[in-house]
Amino acid sequence: MNELINEKIIAIDGPAGSGKSTIAKALAKKLNLEYLDTGAMYRAVAFVSIKKNIEIIDEKQVLKIAKEMNFNFEDGICLVNGYNATKEIRGPEVTRVVSAVAAMPTVRQEMVDRQRLWVEKKGGGVIEGRDIGSVVFPKAKVKVYLTASEEVRAERRIEQEEALDASKVADSIRKRDEADIGRSTSPLVRSEGSIEIDTSLMGVEETIKEILGLFKWN
Repeated sequence: MNELINEKIIAIDGPAGSGKSTIAKALAKKLNLEYLDTGAMYRAVAFVSIKKNIEIIDEKQVLKIAKEMNFNFEDGICLVNGYNATKEIRGPEVTRVVSAVAAMPTVRQEMVDRQRLWVEKKGGGVIEGRDIGSVVFPKAKVKVYLTASEEVRAERRIEQEEALDASKVADSIRKRDEADIGRSTSPLVRSEGSIEIDTSLMGVEETIKEILGLFKWN
């Protein structure tokens, strides 16, 4: 990927509930750029694996699904093999196993290759995930690491998933953090050159304004 395309990439990283999706989508719209939720890609692989009764610990089979899967993400709609799986990939079944899928080195490499190809075809974009600035696009012009307090992140997840058990949601977030930070391949880290923004007490517009101000995007 050439340097010109890297100039049109905004990398948004951070843990679950930090506001990545909301901020990335709004930022993409404001700047008239394409938006990609890379987490949805791993969830899609998990979704298909579950549907095909594949053992999630079988990396070879999961990789086969990742390679053969037809994935399309447009306007927030996730099409997996032609099926609208936007809601299903956020369900509890997928959420339980997606960390295991995301920790597989071969699957991650397949997804990284797809993400780079997507950006090359689009000519840039706002890409959010957990290793975008550190691994996928380390030379991106704009790299942001969003974070928030554990309480706020849990509240956001409860609202997004319409969950009722706050303790279970908080526990799920803690486990996901541990899995993402502790995995050997592409762990969740604040990449070199990225700006950390705590969104605990910030609204969407305020956060976007800070990002644009920090990087003087034009």
